[in-house]
Amino acid sequence: MRGPELPGAPEPRTGSEVLGQAARLASSGLLLQVLFRFITFGLNAFTLRFLSKEIIGIVNVRLMLLYSTVTFLAREAFRRACLSGSTNRNWSQTINLLWLTVPLGLFWSLFLGWVWFQILEVPDPNVVPSYGVGVAAFGLSAMVELLGEPFWVLAQTHMLVRFKVIAESLSIILKCVLTAVLVVWLPHWGLYIFSLAQLLYTTILVLCYAIQFMKLMSSQESTKKSLPISRMTDLLPGTTVNETFVNWKEAKLTWSFFKQSFLKQILTEGERYVMTFLNVLNFGDQGVYDIVNNLGSLVARLVFQPIEESFYIFFAKVLERGKSVKLQKQEDIAMAATVLESLLKLVLLIGLTITVFGYSYSQLALDIYGGSMLSTGSGPVLLKCYCLYVLLLAVNGITECFMFAAMSKEEVDRYNFIMLALSFTFLLSSYFLTKWQGSVGFIFANCFNMGIRIVQSICHIYKYYRESPHRPLAGLLPSPLLIVVYVLSGVVTGVSEAFLCCERGWLARLLHILVGALCLGATLVTVFFTETKLIFFIRTQFLPKYTQKKT
Repeated sequence: MRGPELPGAPEPRTGSEVLGQAARLASSGLLLQVLFRFITFGLNAFTLRFLSKEIIGIVNVRLMLLYSTVTFLAREAFRRACLSGSTNRNWSQTINLLWLTVPLGLFWSLFLGWVWFQILEVPDPNVVPSYGVGVAAFGLSAMVELLGEPFWVLAQTHMLVRFKVIAESLSIILKCVLTAVLVVWLPHWGLYIFSLAQLLYTTILVLCYAIQFMKLMSSQESTKKSLPISRMTDLLPGTTVNETFVNWKEAKLTWSFFKQSFLKQILTEGERYVMTFLNVLNFGDQGVYDIVNNLGSLVARLVFQPIEESFYIFFAKVLERGKSVKLQKQEDIAMAATVLESLLKLVLLIGLTITVFGYSYSQLALDIYGGSMLSTGSGPVLLKCYCLYVLLLAVNGITECFMFAAMSKEEVDRYNFIMLALSFTFLLSSYFLTKWQGSVGFIFANCFNMGIRIVQSICHIYKYYRESPHRPLAGLLPSPLLIVVYVLSGVVTGVSEAFLCCERGWLARLLHILVGALCLGATLVTVFFTETKLIFFIRTQFLPKYTQKKT
């Protein structure tokens, strides 16, 4: 039995303090994360030259889909529920709730593992041997990762930025290093290589969190951080004095998010489910599509995801779920509107830049990254289309981030029905568009459904601020001059690609890169002089140290 209720960390006194913490969470350690991503990028590019498209398709589509499905269904709803609201709560009950992810993950691992091995098409053992071992290893790795869920939530809610950066970066790098070494030295091991690497990744991830919390508990910094735990055993499940095992309000909110997360997973990984269950592409084509998908989503994982996760915490703490704008603190409402407008403008410009310049540099990027296996065939067309999808992905991430933080439980339940309709629409459109256009049909289906989700969340934001003087959706309107510069940059780089890339030698390629660099520089200068409100937001929130030096 646990002792008295574990105290929560003191709440930030003002919305500006919460904003400052959220901005630091998004920006602190970003350079370290970029460095680690580039290291893994290089290791993956090296590894690709020793693998067949078929084994890439099995590992990156079939087995990673099993792993991501288990972890998402087991923890996503718990994360959203436990990150919502105040940090001043009964953390014993919250920790107990988080440990329920483990038995839930065990159920999904066993059930889905059986589906993956018994129902789905098993690859030819002469081409991809040891498939059963891979299924078992990736299901087990999901279970290992769920053991670290209390650490992750505690680190997020108390803005322990470096914990997450170090744990994720170190585990990814060690996974890539092990994969590269084994692929070169023991290529005949096949799926054993990726199974060992995946288990190493999740084990190192959990151990990093545990070791960092142990060090924190034994130092004076734990007092400064006002953590709700005083020893590591407080992170284990147990009964609480005069309290229920879990907070039933959090548990009900978790159930609402669980119903939504099931549908969101279909939308997020829909193309992989279609590939896996309907066999619309062979394993080789699946491998090429996945490589392009991972390359195209690099910015989304590196930039958009940290911003979304951090500012979801900001919106969830500043806004009161289910309450009208008029019934909340007007200072917080105004701050949330300003932040939302700036974030929308920021991700919109990043997305537009990727769309405009990515179109003319997709083939060159694939040739450098994976050689002729990627730069010929469907690869360049896939990446060009994916650049447009990144723009939609950027806008949707922020609009849904705000919407989910502001929705009441009843609104979340109603939105689940919309997600259900979107899920069926996406699966149908993926199947028919892929039959018609091949693998690029998946990207068209993603764009279509992402556009519908953006419309839904924009409508919610508009209604939310309708009775106030704030108009945060203005962040979706770049300046006219900037639009002209984007159009000119797209035309110039397109002409450069036609004449300089990619069969005319490295000198022509370097000239093509130089043209792109000049156009990108002109675009950034235009942003600096036309989007002054956004520049001020970045300097004051993401670059506070720089601002302090200037002042």
